[in-house]
Amino acid sequence: MENKFGERLRSLRQEKGIGQVALAREIDVGKSIISQWELGRCEPTLSKLIALAAYFGVSIDYLAGLED
Repeated sequence: MENKFGERLRSLRQEKGIGQVALAREIDVGKSIISQWELGRCEPTLSKLIALAAYFGVSIDYLAGLED
């Protein structure tokens, strides 16, 4: 199974030049959760998905891999 969410999250984070710990602080999650999301080990709650989309200025559909 593809992990489009994790790939998109990593790509957006790297494009913005922000580390996993800094992003975790920005959206108020534990420091290791970003890594877990990027690796596909778990998925964010809806509220965190909304926070990520707002932070990066993209749609939830884009983050989920439903649109290019």
